[in-house]
Amino acid sequence: MHAESAEPSTPPESALRRTLGCRNALLLQGPAGPFFRRLAAELRAGGATVLKVNFHAGDRLFFPGKEAISYRGSRARWPSFVAALIEERGIDAIFLFGDCRAYHRAAIQIARARDVAVWVFEEGYLRPDFITLEKGGVNGYSSIEPRPERYLEAPSASLPEPEPRSPGPWFGRAAWYSALNALAYTLLGRDFPEYEHHRDLNAFKHALWYVRSGWRKLRFEAAERGLLEEIIARYDGAYYFVPLQVHSDFQLGHSEYEDVTEFIEEIVATFAAQADPRLALVFKHHPMDRPFREYGPLFERLRHLHGLEGRLYYVHDLHLPTLLRHARGTITINSTVGLSSIHHHTPVKVMGRAIYDMPGLTHQGSLEAFLSDPGEVDDALYRAFRRWLLAENQANGNFYRRLGDAQNATGIDWFPGRRQRGE
Repeated sequence: MHAESAEPSTPPESALRRTLGCRNALLLQGPAGPFFRRLAAELRAGGATVLKVNFHAGDRLFFPGKEAISYRGSRARWPSFVAALIEERGIDAIFLFGDCRAYHRAAIQIARARDVAVWVFEEGYLRPDFITLEKGGVNGYSSIEPRPERYLEAPSASLPEPEPRSPGPWFGRAAWYSALNALAYTLLGRDFPEYEHHRDLNAFKHALWYVRSGWRKLRFEAAERGLLEEIIARYDGAYYFVPLQVHSDFQLGHSEYEDVTEFIEEIVATFAAQADPRLALVFKHHPMDRPFREYGPLFERLRHLHGLEGRLYYVHDLHLPTLLRHARGTITINSTVGLSSIHHHTPVKVMGRAIYDMPGLTHQGSLEAFLSDPGEVDDALYRAFRRWLLAENQANGNFYRRLGDAQNATGIDWFPGRRQRGE
């Protein structure tokens, strides 16, 4: 197996190190691939020392060397291990990808008790050309406040929005890194016998799942040919759009739902009982969940149960921006598709907890009230909130492919909104 090495060294002045101000950084799990090696190079070039903890063989594949240590103990012993590590190494900042993983939750609690900064990476709130780096936590653990005046009155509100650069096609590279990660985890698991991953990472199971995914993609593409045009012709501006989330999405933990099926059943039942019979309901399957879940039989049952033939759609690969633009409103648990919907001026009802759920951006009443009158999006507030995100926690770039003209190791343009403020 071959993993891509870290990218070119960073110039002497590191915008990331200058902004974060850390001296001794501890890196936990990152996204599959070399991104955390690049991050280490950029932090190091700015004068920080770096230590990486590897939890399984996939981590080690992408971050070998003397700056990394392997944790081979149990999850139960991890809190005492990381606490000792923080004390011994004088750690003043921890970096991690995803703040819902069990090992990361334990480390975050210990770091907070010792006044150690925690920086969390996640996929971008503003997709597709951004990643998130937020202090303390992201999504349901974010400190972002639902106060419109904070964003309308922020210095960034009156500044021009920076134009993002695209890293180019990256999905194939991400899939390759994920495959290498799973292979290392599966074939070399004996080196980390007590590690417990948050999902099934067995490479052979994944191979079978993705064969199934490819078959399903071809099948649904054929079955849905012409369906987008049919929906818009019949229900332009007269359907509610519901983007489904991955069944194992940690963000379901920031809601009252145990499973996506509970959400589906509630939305369909409420729509059938409350919505104008001239309206339709369109659910879209999450593309990353294609190998694992298929809700066709459930929707067929609900369609007959509630008498929604011709009004309840379940689709897979129809063009998302087009679906958003032509919808009467969007209903989501807490997907970032909600922000995309707001971007297209389509009202949103959030059924869980989301960083963008606030008066002016989303409907604050009940689902029944939303189905009756979804209201409107405050575009000025959205633009102000978007500029604030760009300044505070959105970085232009991608975990898997560097920006082509980037001069730093990560290939990320850090916090472009801050440049607009002269920082």
